[in-house]
Amino acid sequence: MAVTVTSPADFHVHLRQGSFTELIAPHVKKGGFDLAYVMPNLKPPITTTEQALKYKADLERIEPNVEYLMTLYLSPGLTPEEIRKASAAGIVGVKSYPRGVTTNSDGGIESYEAYYPVFEAMQQGDMVLNLHGEVPSDANNNIHVLNAEVQFLPHLLKLHAAFPRLRIVLEHATTRAAIEAVKSCGPTVACTITAHHLALIVDDWAGQSWNFCKPVAKYPDDREALRDIIKEGHSRFFLGSDSAPHPPHFKSTSTPAHPCAAGIYTSPILMPLVADLLDSFGALDKLSGFVSEFGRAFYKRPAKPGKTIRLRKIDGGKFVDEKYVQGDHELVPFWTGRRLNWEIVQSQ
Repeated sequence: MAVTVTSPADFHVHLRQGSFTELIAPHVKKGGFDLAYVMPNLKPPITTTEQALKYKADLERIEPNVEYLMTLYLSPGLTPEEIRKASAAGIVGVKSYPRGVTTNSDGGIESYEAYYPVFEAMQQGDMVLNLHGEVPSDANNNIHVLNAEVQFLPHLLKLHAAFPRLRIVLEHATTRAAIEAVKSCGPTVACTITAHHLALIVDDWAGQSWNFCKPVAKYPDDREALRDIIKEGHSRFFLGSDSAPHPPHFKSTSTPAHPCAAGIYTSPILMPLVADLLDSFGALDKLSGFVSEFGRAFYKRPAKPGKTIRLRKIDGGKFVDEKYVQGDHELVPFWTGRRLNWEIVQSQ
């Protein structure tokens, strides 16, 4: 069995910075993808047009065969003037991180109303608002990692009502409630789904640091809702891997003062992994829409003619690489040591 997909696009990926990026960026193409929507949560975060363009140039130098769509980090210093400048320069979106909910989000937002002038400028400039859809944990109000996404959804609906022409993406949905909330919105609201959230439930990360990410995987019924919306072929739900590399010693260890790193690394195996997962729950016929057509339509980025990837199913499967090493840097991918039943046989 074989399938062909035109110009796969990953609409949520972390490529880090410095020499670490030399190892990471080529894995986008290795995993079968022609487009990467790049997150801005570096140290310091990408908050200006100049920073974003410099970062893009660095990525293009390392791996020129990928189209990089750049984003800014929503922060108090971001102004409507900077938004207009960014839009004119081809910056595509702005990413919102509630304070402290994930990697490098200490400078995240606390209230959306203060940013309404920025959102209006984004709406005018046809930029995209990318929302990390969680609120910070708060034991006094019974808010924690398992319900933080559900608690965030009223913010999504309020923003959509206030800015109906603003394209909004709820990133890496993990719950049935999130799927239903996005479905209830108009055509300017979409949602990314990761590969790992199609595979994992809460039991898989409880005690297993390599499966720990933010937002955490939820209950079996939530995973079923993610799978069902893909089987439905809903055009406002598409792939955003949230592939998030961390050095192995940050993933595998914690201390009483510091938790293990949150993030799962899928970039180098992404297309075979997604094909394997969709095949496993009867949605292989939806692969092209999920990994290319739907996201490209929402972001107004049509596929380039002649850019295709071909995958085939392997009898007995093929083991995922144990690790990737370059210089002093090392990465361990998701599902290392397990078999994938699909492989890339041609990419052009």
